[in-house]
Amino acid sequence: MSHQPEMQPPGQPGEAVDRDLTGKPFPLGDWGEPAERLDELYRWVESNALRTAEWYLSDRVWKRRCARALRIGTALGVIAGAALPLLDLTGVAHGTAGWGYLSLLLGAACLACDRYFGLTSGWIRDVATAQAVQRRLQALQFDWASESVREVLGPTEGTASEAAERCLGVLRRFSEDVTELVRAETADWMVEFRSGPAPLALQSVGVVPARPETAHPSGRFPLPPGTRPNMPRQRPPEAR
Repeated sequence: MSHQPEMQPPGQPGEAVDRDLTGKPFPLGDWGEPAERLDELYRWVESNALRTAEWYLSDRVWKRRCARALRIGTALGVIAGAALPLLDLTGVAHGTAGWGYLSLLLGAACLACDRYFGLTSGWIRDVATAQAVQRRLQALQFDWASESVREVLGPTEGTASEAAERCLGVLRRFSEDVTELVRAETADWMVEFRSGPAPLALQSVGVVPARPETAHPSGRFPLPPGTRPNMPRQRPPEAR
């Protein structure tokens, strides 16, 4: 596995990291000054995104350390398990074949623990999610800067209310993107416990996974737009 670049949490040094991704209250205020209100909302959205990235970067630290320790144990167990029987076979070290088999067993146990607890996959998901949040945050910062420049130079199109609505739409789309990233990472974590046709985690919380969509519930092809379905012709009554 290639060495991942060291990523530091984006928060302030010495700032405590929240134990959970709990949201902060939505800032309520007076819209008499729309510019100040929009700046406050932007700082609220940005702080939530930074806190989310910081949580994932802090959560992956202990997972990475444990995963690397187990991987090293697996490698050492395989190497010792292959070398000790050869030394016993060549007569260099007598009676070491049994220790080689024990080393192989310990190496397999380390690998099984890594897979069972999802340590390697967990810290990789944490890094990937934090990087995705940071990429979207950079895009938001540039979009917000362009909106601010447009406001300073003067609105060339639309009214002030439309400009404020456009800014609110930028903030809302960004918040929805970050929420979707967290939801996707949580879904991947739940799928790791898949056993059989349905994930155990979904079964434990009483959630049934969505069934794959079929072409059409009646087995027919959908009609083209603008056409009306033809009613089936009824058989005329027989003459008595």
